[in-house]
Amino acid sequence: MVSVDHFKYELIAQLRSAAAQGATTVVVNSTELCRSIRNANHSTQACCEAMEAEIKPGDVVIEQKSGTGMTVRYLLPRKDG
Repeated sequence: MVSVDHFKYELIAQLRSAAAQGATTVVVNSTELCRSIRNANHSTQACCEAMEAEIKPGDVVIEQKSGTGMTVRYLLPRKDG
């Protein structure tokens, strides 16, 4: 079973990859993040929980649909705290 931790690990990997390529922001959609993890087809809630937990000051929730997903623009590089 796919957990919030699986999504958190994948999300952080994507944020680090984008930062390493010189990006200053990255837009992450929960549906796309869900698809990036094998057998995570129906884990939208866990995916959104991981994305929400990573939101820090300066990040922008572009879209949030109750129970069906979200899209967030994360600032890069990530700062602790």
